[in-house]
Order: sequence, then structure tokens, then C-alpha cells
Amino acid sequence: MMSTKAFTLVPAVEREQLMGDRERVSLECVECCGRNLYVGTSDCFVYHFLLEEKTVPGGSATFTATKQLHRHLGFKKPVNELRAASALHRLLVLCDGSITLVHMLSLEPVPSGARIKGATAFALNENPVSGDPFCVEVCIISVKRRTIQVFLVYEDRVQIVREVSTPEQPLAVAVDGHFLCLALTTQYIILNYSTGVAQDLFPFCSEEKRPIVKRIGRQEFLLAGPGGLGMFATVAGISQRAPVHWSENVVGAAVCFPYVIALDSEFITVHSMLDQQQKQTLPFKEGHILQDFEGRLIVATSKGVYVLVPLPLEKQIQDLLASRRVEEALVLAKGARRNIPKEKFQVMYRRILQQAGFIQFAQLQFLEAKELFRSGQLDVRELISLYPFLLPTSSSFTRSHPPLHEFADLNQLTQGDQEKVAKCKRFLMSYLNEVRSTEVANGSKEDIDTALLKLYTEADHDSLLDLLVTENFCLLADSAAWLEKHKKYFALGLLYHYNHQDAAAVQLWVSIVNGDIHDSTRSDLYEYIVDFLTYSLDPDLVWQYADWALQKNPEVGVQVFTKRPVDEQQSRFNPDDIISCLKKYPQALVKYLEHLVMDRRLQKEGYHTHLAVLYLDEVLQQRPSASGKDAEVTETQAKLRRLLQQSDLYQVHFLLDRIRGAGLPMESAILLGKLEQHEEALRILVHELADFPAAEGYCLWRSEGRAPPYRRRLFQLLLAIYLGPGPSAPELAVAAVDLLNRRATEFDAAQVLQLLPGTWSVQLLCPFLTGAMRDSVHARRTTQVAVGLAKSENLIYKYDKMKLKGSSVRLSDKKLCQMCQNPFCEPVFVRYPNGGLVHTHCAASRHTNPSSPSPGART
Repeated sequence: MMSTKAFTLVPAVEREQLMGDRERVSLECVECCGRNLYVGTSDCFVYHFLLEEKTVPGGSATFTATKQLHRHLGFKKPVNELRAASALHRLLVLCDGSITLVHMLSLEPVPSGARIKGATAFALNENPVSGDPFCVEVCIISVKRRTIQVFLVYEDRVQIVREVSTPEQPLAVAVDGHFLCLALTTQYIILNYSTGVAQDLFPFCSEEKRPIVKRIGRQEFLLAGPGGLGMFATVAGISQRAPVHWSENVVGAAVCFPYVIALDSEFITVHSMLDQQQKQTLPFKEGHILQDFEGRLIVATSKGVYVLVPLPLEKQIQDLLASRRVEEALVLAKGARRNIPKEKFQVMYRRILQQAGFIQFAQLQFLEAKELFRSGQLDVRELISLYPFLLPTSSSFTRSHPPLHEFADLNQLTQGDQEKVAKCKRFLMSYLNEVRSTEVANGSKEDIDTALLKLYTEADHDSLLDLLVTENFCLLADSAAWLEKHKKYFALGLLYHYNHQDAAAVQLWVSIVNGDIHDSTRSDLYEYIVDFLTYSLDPDLVWQYADWALQKNPEVGVQVFTKRPVDEQQSRFNPDDIISCLKKYPQALVKYLEHLVMDRRLQKEGYHTHLAVLYLDEVLQQRPSASGKDAEVTETQAKLRRLLQQSDLYQVHFLLDRIRGAGLPMESAILLGKLEQHEEALRILVHELADFPAAEGYCLWRSEGRAPPYRRRLFQLLLAIYLGPGPSAPELAVAAVDLLNRRATEFDAAQVLQLLPGTWSVQLLCPFLTGAMRDSVHARRTTQVAVGLAKSENLIYKYDKMKLKGSSVRLSDKKLCQMCQNPFCEPVFVRYPNGGLVHTHCAASRHTNPSSPSPGART
């Protein structure tokens, strides 16, 4: 058990003030009401003192008791009990079995001589039920066996209101409303004297110890239980608090929240109601009285009176914190809530949590410290200020006064232990990262983020870059100097970029790539710069560094232009300007033109022709001696062919002139096809290249999107070339048969039969002939179905016409045209399906002018 100084014992009334030289006289009872202190003695005297409290400069309290008067009550017995009824200006005195009413100031008995007889003990009801402000309720233990009586006491009279029988002889009583808490000879009980219902609490042996029954609050009592336990009980017969463990020989007890004070023959012990631990022990011999008078604790021996003065709770808490007893301090602080105004408590409690957090922090208990800092809403700069140089030089922060801790800085706290310093820095990194996006950071975001940046930089932490590429409040001047000091140039560039200084950022990164300064943060920094320029909104910056990027790697550098968002390309970058810039870098120029033609699909002849020429030049450079079908198709040549086939915007004649004699027959065939010179193109594919699949593909390519007769003409032309005059190679005949058998639907069978040599067998052309017959039959049947449908439709129209002719129309000079509302002058008219009649010229004008009024739809 660790001690806490919760109370100090201060003398109030010395022996000489009470008894003088009378050795055999002893103090029997005490009552205190405001400044009035009453003492009852064994020789039947009542003394009245005025108690003055003074606070000396050191903060401790002293008491001075000034005797007012004393009076003998006229009995030979000691004064057993004193109770003040301040509302009546009366003092109730129990002596020789009677309760006498005396005046509080003169100590004279009331003139009426009103008293209560036959009492062995009594208690005032501090939660009265009568509702009469001019009386007090008194509950007495009667001399009658097993009897409790309830009285109303007025200024000069008393009135019994109830008498209650108990199961055993009562020894002590406390009262709250209708409820009596009684110590009987063998047990404690709660008794409702209004209903007579009793509730047993727990056993008690009166022969072994003195009973204690104290009302400590509304509907709650403190009792001396078995086994040296101080038990709490409510009027419902239950305990809402854990018991405290005190001496077996306790003779008195009281509550001064949050403490229970117990008195035995040698000590005063102080126990916490919050954690049930004994907190303080005060030596006090021969004490036999301990009473709580409206928050003032008085203890007495038979010779003197003393006051137990509680230390302010805040002082107790600070003492606990000073001795590193954090948990006890927090428990005590929480318990103080009920005794302190809400706003004042909140301020005090937050500060206590913060202090406790620094104590835990100093002991490297970081999880506990973090929770205390959060709960106490600590200004994070208090913590940051412990770390040298982390707060920005421009910060206006000053530490709390009085201080929350005793440390000048982290070095003093850790006594220079670098391992502890490293742990503390890791904790601060974690804590700042957690709180920077919460309300805790309000008002100090710049200080927090700048400190976090410095910590990340020192530790070479990966999160440094994450901090700089997301929203942050790092102060530029402090952060830049720190990053430069630690040679974090890439991160410094990110800081410049976040602060809208892109030119400085790119210049720094270019210096890293060029080797002027060293920073290995990113091995792909060149690609990063290109990507950065790609999405930069500053065209001057892009043009400034585009040439540098292209010199380093043309194919990657050109991405500055090719990967740029299309809307920016259109508004800020003219393709012609870019092409002029790229003339020095052929590879980059090809990439950019591909981007314009293939990706953006710009319909501009110059770009398409330029790209085709660049492809052609590269093809010619790659194969200066190869020609014809022996040449292997390169990637560039494949691109050239795709461009020539897919694009319709390049200058065909210009490219054809460039290709002639260059040994590029396939490209020549494609260009001839663009000029509709199909026979020449197909002859190149068949005779020069002998590429029959390519010839067939040519027919499909050129007929794509055209009418079926156009495709038939191309295939017929290809077949004619296969079967044309001149020396025929066997492979041409095979190609012709294969073409006919696979593409039977693409030919007019009658024309094909005229071309075929007479030596070919029917079996050879069986697939073609079968397909042709099937196609012919299908066409004939489809035509028959169409003719049948047309006849049916015609029959329906004839039927409708007959129905219309079958109904008569009566016309007279009284009949009006539904359009012009004029009568008919001649028997000529137009009739609508709804029966409406109009002039022929009105119907004709409506047909030419649809906005004119209509009597109905015309058929």
C-alpha cells in the first residue's frame, strides 16, 4: 500500500479549555453547526465554542475555538448525544434517558420544558417526510424493549407520530425518509416504518464489537460489517459500492467523498471509495468520536477535539502524479467530478490527463501515453516541443504554464540514450500521422506536418513521399532547408511542386538525372520527369525541358506530347509546332505522327503522308538490296502496309512515284488498289509475288463496304487472271479451283463456265457447282416468295378499294367543303376515309401545304 496525504489533523479545542484542572472529567459527545461547536462532558456540562478557521501562508489550516459559555443540565449523568436543529435554533441533548430541548445560544431549556423521555439513542431524519419546515423528525431507540419511536420536534413541543416494533433489541439507528437502518443484537436490517416491511442485510454480533450505522447520502448507509469490512447498503437492501477493509476494532466512521474515514483506539485510517485501497494512516490514540458535520470531519478523545482537514483534491492528484502513481491519480480525478462544477472539472481533468500522458511517455509507455494525450485533448505542439528543432522557427507556440512536465527536451528525458530517443521519435511519427487529420490538429496543422516531414526525413521513411504528394501543410522555408540538409532532393522537388513552384522542382530533378547532385530515391526519375511534364499545365515549362527529355531518350521523351490529355493538346500545343521540334529526332517524330494518325485520328493529309514517307524511308534504309518476294517483312513495313490500306488521306500518286523501282510490290499493289487499278494490282500479287491468299485478301479489302456486284467483279477479275492467256503454271490452276470451290457465292456461274477450260472435270469443280446450284435455287425460291407476298398485298388493296367503292356519297349544293367551308359547285370531290368531303383543289393545296387544316388522313 502506497500512502496518500489526503487529510491533516488539526487541534481545535484543547483540554484546558474544557476541563481546566478537573482530571476525572471526560468529553462524551460533540456537535458542530456552522461555526458553533458544542461539547458534552461526563459531568453533565454542555460547552459552546465559536470555531474560527484560518489559512496560514503555507496553505495549511488552523482552528481557534473561542468559548462562549457552558451550562450544567442539572443531572448527574454524562451527556450522551448532542444534535443541532438550526432551523428551530434548538440543541437536542440526550442525557439520563431524556432528550431535552435547549436554546442554541443561551443553552437554556425551552420554557415549556418539552422533552422526550425513555430514549437510549436518537438520530435526526435529514430527509424528512413531514414537509413542515418548522419541525424536525427525530427517531429514538426507546427504553421499551424492541421499540423505535418517531417524533416531530418543534420549537417548544414534541409530538410522537409513530411507534414501531423491531425483531430484536435495536442498538444503533440511522434514518432516511421512511427508512430506518438498524443495528440489532445479531444483524443489520432496513425497516420501512411507514409500511412495516423489513429487509435483512447481514449478520452482526453485538457482543464482539460496537455497531456503526451512518447515513452517508440519500438512501445510503455505511455499516460496520463482519470481518473488518465497511459495508454500504441502500434502502433497497443492496450494495452499490464495493466494501472497504478496515480494522476489526473500529469505533467510528464517516464519509468525506471520495474517502471513508475509520477510527479505532490507535489510528485514523483513510480508505478510497473508488478503488477500496487504504490511502492514509494517522496515529490517534484514545480516539472515541468521529463525526461528519456537513463536510467537516471532527474527531475527539476524552480530552480534546480535533478537525480532520482534507487537502484539496487537485493537490492530492498532483501529489500522486508527482510520485508517478498515474492510475490512482486518474481514479481520484474521476471521482472528484461530483464535487466540482462541470466546466472547472473538465478543464482540470484534461490537464490531469495530459500530465499523466507525459509521465507515461517518460516511462516509454507509448500506448498508454497516446490514449491519455487523446483523451486530454493535448495540444500536440506540447509534445513536439520536446524534440529539438522540430517546431518551425516561425511557430508562435509557447508551452503551457504551469508546465505539464519537468523535462526541458528529449535529451534530458532520455538522458542521452539514443535507443530511447529513436523509440520516442518513432512514437511521435505514429502519433502525428494519426492526429494530423483529426480535430486535434486544428490551429496547428503547419507545425504538425512540418514536424512530421522532419521526422520522416531523418528516419529515411517511405511515408515522406506519401506526405508530400497528398494534402499537407508543411511550411516551405523550414521544410526545404531540412530536406536539403539531408540531401532529399527528390522529396524537395515534390515540396516545390505542392507549393506551385514546378520550375524549381523540375530543375532539381533534372540535376539529379544529369548527375549534378545525388539522390537515389527513384531509379526511374527520368521517366517520372517525362510523366510530370506530360501532365503539366505550364506550356512554357514543357517546352523548356522537352528538348532535354528527347535528347535523353527520344522514344520516351516524345511521351511528353503523345500522352498529354487531348483537350490540352488541342488548346495549348499545336501539332505543327511539335512536329517542327521533333525534326531532329526521327524516332520521336514517327511516334508522334502515329499518335496523331492512329490514336487521335486526325483527318489531315499532311500528317498521313508524312508518316507514310517516314515509314517508307525507314523500310528502304532497312532493305537496300532485298526485293520482291524474297524480302522479309519488317515491323515498319507491316506498319506501312496497314497505313496504306486503312488511310484514305495520303497522296497516293506521290507515294507511288517514290515506291516505283524500290522493290516493294505489295505496297505498289495497295497503292494501285487505292487508284482503282485492280487488274494491275492483282497481276502484281499473282504473277510477281505469287501470293494467292494476298490476292484473295485484296479482293475482300477493296470490296469492303461496297455492293455485292463490285465484289463479284473483283473476284471475277482475279479468276480471269488465274485463267488468262499465256503460259499457265500448275499453281495458277490450283489457285483458280481453290478460289472457285471456297468462294462459290462470289461468282456468276454462267460467266465462270465460259472461262473454264474444257479439259476440267465436273468432279474437280463439284463444290463450286453444288454451291452455285444451291445459290441459284435459293434465289429462285426467294423470288417466288416475294412474288407471292406482293400478290397477297395487291389482293388486300383491291379488297379495300371495293369496300370504299361500295358505299354511296350524297352530294348537294348544301354540302360544304370541310376545309374551305364553301359549297360544291360541281360533282367533283375528294373523299377521306373518315367520310369527309373536300374540293379537289383544296385537297391539292393541302398536299402541297401540310400546315393547312385537315379533315382526316388521305388514302
